[in-house]
Amino acid sequence: MTQQYVQHLLDFIDKSPSPWHTVDSIEKAIQTFGFTQLDESSKWQLQAGGRYYVVRDDSSIILFVIGNRVPAESGFRIVGAHTDSPGFRIRPNGATVSDGMARLGVEIYGGPILATFTDRDLSLAGRISFFDSGKKLSHRLVRFDKPILRLPNLAIHMNRGVNEDGLKLHKQNELPLLFAQLASEQLPKPYFLELLAQVAGIDAAQLLSWDLAVYDTQKGAFWGANQEFYADSQIDNLASCHAALQALLDKTVLESAQRTLVCAFFDHEEIGSESHIGAGGSFLTDVLQRIDMATATEREDHARALAQSFLISADMAHAYQPNFPAAYDADHRVYVNQGPVIKSNANRRYSSESVSIARFIQWCEEVGVPHQRYSHRSDLPCGSTIGPIASAKLGIRGVDVGCPMWAMHSVRESAGVLDHEYMIRVLKRFFSD
Repeated sequence: MTQQYVQHLLDFIDKSPSPWHTVDSIEKAIQTFGFTQLDESSKWQLQAGGRYYVVRDDSSIILFVIGNRVPAESGFRIVGAHTDSPGFRIRPNGATVSDGMARLGVEIYGGPILATFTDRDLSLAGRISFFDSGKKLSHRLVRFDKPILRLPNLAIHMNRGVNEDGLKLHKQNELPLLFAQLASEQLPKPYFLELLAQVAGIDAAQLLSWDLAVYDTQKGAFWGANQEFYADSQIDNLASCHAALQALLDKTVLESAQRTLVCAFFDHEEIGSESHIGAGGSFLTDVLQRIDMATATEREDHARALAQSFLISADMAHAYQPNFPAAYDADHRVYVNQGPVIKSNANRRYSSESVSIARFIQWCEEVGVPHQRYSHRSDLPCGSTIGPIASAKLGIRGVDVGCPMWAMHSVRESAGVLDHEYMIRVLKRFFSD
């Protein structure tokens, strides 16, 4: 069963090469579970036991199940994660040509390990905006399934110090991606627009704008002598989205929910979450308020609901890599296949504190799931995630946890097979509490 969970995860990641595709994959996954889509511009009619979801701007989604007890009496049980991953995004006027070679200019999104994108079979996926046949503004997902892009490395004969100094890429001049060898009469921008329109199934003249992410076409795989590890792109943080979704869709969880259960998956975490669809925006606040408005009987019921709520912020954690022992605090090494990691930081880069940590440990122990504790080296800047942002905005208790992984922000990340099932089990317990 453990490998089946991870194979399902790898299939989910491979179908979700961009945040927009991730939300689409989630919508398809819940089709047979009785969820109703809500429109933020319409009035909501919510029923006890009802299953609902809301999408904002195609790349953030919140799913919720109304419990048998109203939120004012039982609070919300929320798992938060993010749909985006660091990498490259195509510039608006990115198509250029020099020496007969067409290239696409990119902007860096978030904090990817740039060197890992070299010599990979890359392609494009995302969302386009266009005028349909009736001159109505429309949007559509697009994806090039085959490799069409590459960032070839410079031969070692021209970069003799690369193995000693590391690969360093100039962010402006050396990141444009090669994508075609053009005849002299072809112009790069029209050529790119024609390709994009062709895969979208529209005429190039209809195309207005796009949000396009670069992705690695290599599919996920198990590896290791006993196939105890797995590798793929976007494990950070689609693994957490997948674990939360599997926990919510568990038959027992869905059919016996007493509290209102929420999965909130946000875009833009990798760039700080400050957007109308990020964890720093109003999306989760708006949805929770509207749930309370539909179920409350008194004005203060929303405040009462939040006072009894709990947030698990699920994002990945830094597993110990034995080739680099100096990168870790010796007393807080965490290992793959040894359970979910509870992340702590005295400067509130994570939302975890003693009470929320104790509650997460209790849930782990109740379902026989091991747990680990992580604290970053004091002489290295500590990353953060949506936990402290969402917890502060809502005024609710939270804990930051995640499965341990290697090579976070690489185009090809790795993690342990056992940990994914561990996380699903403890999140099921959280939703059932």
